[in-house]
Amino acid sequence: MQPVIQLFHLSKLYQITDQQIDALRGIDLTILPGEFVTIVGQSGSGKSTLMNILGCLDVPTSGKYLLRGQDTGKMDDRQLSLIRNREIGFIFQGFNLIPSLDALENVELPLIYRGIRERERKALCTKALIRVGLKNRIHHRPSEMSGGQQQRVAIARAIAASPSLILADEPTGNLDRNSSREVLSLLDELHQAGSTIVLITHDDSIAASAKRCIRIEDGKIVSDILSRQSKCAAG
Repeated sequence: MQPVIQLFHLSKLYQITDQQIDALRGIDLTILPGEFVTIVGQSGSGKSTLMNILGCLDVPTSGKYLLRGQDTGKMDDRQLSLIRNREIGFIFQGFNLIPSLDALENVELPLIYRGIRERERKALCTKALIRVGLKNRIHHRPSEMSGGQQQRVAIARAIAASPSLILADEPTGNLDRNSSREVLSLLDELHQAGSTIVLITHDDSIAASAKRCIRIEDGKIVSDILSRQSKCAAG
C-alpha cells in the first residue's frame, strides 16, 4: 500500500532579521490511505508550518515530502498549484466562503479551476452538499446559514472531487460545542467511508477523537500514539 504522506527528515527554517527560527526539525512521518490522524500542539509548536507544507502551501528548507509517491520538492509553483487542487481538500477554521455566492457555487469553485464541465460539476457538488446534510441549504448564501452549516459547506467543497487527502486546520475553532460535535462526527463518517484525514488542533479533547494522535513540540514529533484510549494526553 503506497502511503499518502511520507516525510523524510523534514526541516523548516525562517530567518527573521539576524535570528534563525527552527519551525520544524527533522520530521519523519508516514500516513497511510484511510487513516484519520490528529496533529496536536500549542501555539508556536510548528503544527501550522507542518500543515502548510503538507498542503503544498509552503516548502521545506531541507528533507523530502512525497505525496502519493510524488516528490513535491521537484515541483514548480504551477505543479504545486495543480496538486493542491487535485489531490488535497482543505478545511479551514475561518470557512473561507465567498459571501456573494450560494453554497453550491462556493463548492463549485475548485472544480471550475480544474476544468470540470458544468453538468458534472454541479452533480458532484450537489452530491457533496447532500452528503454533509445540506440538501435544503444548497442555494443559501453564507449569511443565511449558521457557523456549523457554513463549515459543512467548506467540508463539501473539500470532498466534492474525492481528493486523496483532506487537511482540516482547527475546523471547530469558530464553532460552538454542538456544532463542533457535528463537524467532528461528520469527519469521522468521512473517515469510516475511506477518506484520509489529517486534523490540526491545539485541543487535546479534539485530538483524542482520532485513532492516531501525533503531538508536536518545538518543531519535533514527541509522540505518535495509535490507541484511542490514550487520549493523546499531554506529557
